[in-house]
Amino acid sequence: MDLFDIPVSRVPVVGTSDEFPVHRVYCIGRNYADHVREMGAEPDRTPPVYFLKPIDSLVPGGGDVTYPPRTEELHHEIELVVAIGTGGSEIAAEKALEHVFGYAVGVDLTRRDHQAAAKKSGGPWDTAKSFEQAGPISAIRPVAETGHPANARIWLSVSGDLRQAANLSEIMWGVADAIADLSTLYTLRAGDLLFTGTPSGVGALVPGDRVAGGIDGVGEIAITVVK
Repeated sequence: MDLFDIPVSRVPVVGTSDEFPVHRVYCIGRNYADHVREMGAEPDRTPPVYFLKPIDSLVPGGGDVTYPPRTEELHHEIELVVAIGTGGSEIAAEKALEHVFGYAVGVDLTRRDHQAAAKKSGGPWDTAKSFEQAGPISAIRPVAETGHPANARIWLSVSGDLRQAANLSEIMWGVADAIADLSTLYTLRAGDLLFTGTPSGVGALVPGDRVAGGIDGVGEIAITVVK
């Protein structure tokens, strides 16, 4: 592929022919108390843990996802994704939702063995979280259709077996507070995405698994893990 033909990541927008051009992909870790506990820690409302994914980690609309190399423990994490429509820095929490364009459903795929090794050594999470096809995402549904979901079922199943089931009300750092906090670290821009963390029930995937997940009122995502 020629250098100047490299595509920019874009995510479809529900009900339109528009596509959301992605600038950055931010993610919050440890944002549901039960998931914090299943990862072996005790939850408290300390500042969020952030990491980034490259834009080529996105798999808009789902579909086939290749099992990544150099891991024996690929895990699923279902998440609410926030699409930023207008940027800014030092955004006040009471104004933060005004910056939201819409919402989507995402799956944060994680090399859990790499993450465990990074935690043990005190190293970064990059190889655990930031690899190709590590962020399948549904089409974005505009705020005009969804409102700002804060009390909705979030779920994920693997080959028909329900693995994750919770409610967005269980998030420790809600959308407004997360945007406000993140904007003190980065200048947010239109086109940014924010994966907001996963509830408990994460688990391993193997080639052949069919993953389906959704958030009531927002959308659904489906992927198939292939070799």
